[in-house]
Amino acid sequence: MKAIVYTRPGGPEVLELVERPVPEPGAGEVRVKVHVSGVNPTDWKSRGRAASGPGVPQVPNQDGAGVIDAVGSDVDPKRVGERVWLWEAAWQRTEGTAQEYVTLPEHQAVALPEHASFELGASLGIPALTAHRALTVADGGPDRLGPGTLDGKNVLVAGGAGAVGNAAIQLARWSGASVVATVSSPAKAALARAAGADHVVDYRAQDAAAAIRDLVPGGVDIVVEVAPAVNAELDLAVLAQDGVVAFYANNGGDRIVLPAWALMAPNFRWQGILVYTVSATAKQYAVEDVAAAVEQGAWRVGEEAGLPLHLFSLDETADAHRAVEQNAVGKVLVQIVEDTPR
Repeated sequence: MKAIVYTRPGGPEVLELVERPVPEPGAGEVRVKVHVSGVNPTDWKSRGRAASGPGVPQVPNQDGAGVIDAVGSDVDPKRVGERVWLWEAAWQRTEGTAQEYVTLPEHQAVALPEHASFELGASLGIPALTAHRALTVADGGPDRLGPGTLDGKNVLVAGGAGAVGNAAIQLARWSGASVVATVSSPAKAALARAAGADHVVDYRAQDAAAAIRDLVPGGVDIVVEVAPAVNAELDLAVLAQDGVVAFYANNGGDRIVLPAWALMAPNFRWQGILVYTVSATAKQYAVEDVAAAVEQGAWRVGEEAGLPLHLFSLDETADAHRAVEQNAVGKVLVQIVEDTPR
């Protein structure tokens, strides 16, 4: 089978297309014929570290979608033929989804309904699970998402045109929240609206804090934050009592400066999120809730859903990584099976 590997740290040029044997699933594992592989920022950042060790072939990419074609012992053989989406395939493992077949623990292959495309399935994973965690860390919960769970809550999504931002908008709206998204251009504003944001603020064209306070006079309960250092002052200005800033990236800088007393009196909280290391229970809830949203038809991809898709072939994986590294707007996917049916 064809696979992309790298054996040393570096830029996209270290990715190589090679031939490898088709793997056999072990106990508790499934083998998936990968149709589409998803690319995330952590995929190229991990490549820069060669986390598996010098000389150890690493297949990149955490997310994907395809069809189970074999199962190991202790796995129900009825799962053969099941359409699935994959998450964290390469986390602390050498086998990511940038290959024609991948084996992984069966719980990391989640049923994908017939009405959901493989492109949609490969767009879930890290962005969806990150967004779920960001929306469930506030004091008093909820720790699960679904219709009604965020009724009455106001959510601010920074970077509403990004992959995590898009996921946060869709999950928050599905769960009943009112959503304000910030963006940096009219084109990105259109994407955030397409995702379902109730209000969109272009922070380059207006006073974002004043605009958000006009829209939500009582303040926002949850901020899903991609640039905590850059947006610290803005977030502080728009939070409601007991509000939380859930940050999952450090775009624009790594050092957050905050006034202590201004956080203490209203009980504000800044909560860091790395989806790979959240608790097993939180991860399980996220997977189950995202799967429910997909099953209910509440998850969409494509430009009409605020998430343009950028498709590359397997031998163009280096270009796909480069596109993510250069902040492509939308979701970058590697199409491994050509003419993948929707």
